[in-house]
Amino acid sequence: MVNGSRVVNWRLPLRVIGKAVVLFLLLNLLFALTLPLEFLGRASLYNWLLAGRERLPYGEVPSESYNLSLFNIPAMMASHIISQEKAHDEFRVLVIGDSATWGWFLENDSTLAGQINKGDYVTADGRRVVAYNLGYPIMSLTKDLMFLDAAKESEADLIVWPVTLESFPREKQLFAPIVQNNPGRIRPLIDGYDLQLDPADERFVNPDLLDSSIVGQRRNLADLLRLQLYGFSWTATGIDQAIPENIPLRRSDFEEDLSWQDYEAAVPLTSEELAMEVLEAGVAMAGETPVLIVNEPMFISCGQNSDLRYNSFYPRWAYDQYRLLLEEAAVANEWHYLDIWDRIVADEFTDTPVHLTPEGSRQMAEMVMEEMLRIVPKG
Repeated sequence: MVNGSRVVNWRLPLRVIGKAVVLFLLLNLLFALTLPLEFLGRASLYNWLLAGRERLPYGEVPSESYNLSLFNIPAMMASHIISQEKAHDEFRVLVIGDSATWGWFLENDSTLAGQINKGDYVTADGRRVVAYNLGYPIMSLTKDLMFLDAAKESEADLIVWPVTLESFPREKQLFAPIVQNNPGRIRPLIDGYDLQLDPADERFVNPDLLDSSIVGQRRNLADLLRLQLYGFSWTATGIDQAIPENIPLRRSDFEEDLSWQDYEAAVPLTSEELAMEVLEAGVAMAGETPVLIVNEPMFISCGQNSDLRYNSFYPRWAYDQYRLLLEEAAVANEWHYLDIWDRIVADEFTDTPVHLTPEGSRQMAEMVMEEMLRIVPKG
């Protein structure tokens, strides 16, 4: 007692606080050095406690769609029904590609994979054709290759790869955030398949020690938790996309405009501008598993200046050259190739030149299945 007052001993609380700070710093350092995010992503409630998702997580309005976008590929794959064990009588088909494959403004059963499954197709040897939607709403062949690589242990019997010109420009291969945030997955693909891309591209996200700590990775850790929490609402409702009642339609009339990408006028296109080697890499990665490359259908306008442009995506000069280059590559490499670019009428497209209505998607599925059944190994 001093002057009738108790002397407060601060040593114990300061010692406890100091130890907590040291422990926190050590945990952050250990986390940063071991980078366990991909390992943590493999731990999932989906496909046992929660229903597996029918397409990869993607979404910006979680309150309306019970979905979100994240960069953790193992977590995305673990949440998907592709992680379920393959049935003995199943002919497993992986469908990769862009937002048209993912199914923009489509319910799951109306996507390309969903329409294939509704067809109740059976192979010649009696196996059920079961398609899995591994599309992701970004146009980049390299992004497709990354997801194909992530699914290489899924025991696929056939791979369907719808493509369109917007996925081919070399500049777009590394522009997607999900690609930029996975340099550890993309760089081995560049080196292993001799892709004409720069492994030191400045757009790659290369976190330093602080960025790799728990503090630096708090957003990614929160996304892992949110993905699990949204799974309860997904399981209860089956809603993973907010689809408006009235979908805005693609443009039909255009200015006198010949531009495409960075080109203001028509120029000769070559494989230097288009990343054809990424398709070669995908076929090589699949090995003995057949890959069906599909030049996907698109909206063809009959409106103003439609003699110059097929649609808002493509001037005729660019798309026509692309089709020739793709067909030449398919013939030279002996790929399984299906070109259905003009096989679906204009009324079956919605907000962009490649997004289909449910009926358009059904028609595409029929054409794809007809070709698939020609190349399926006979029992």
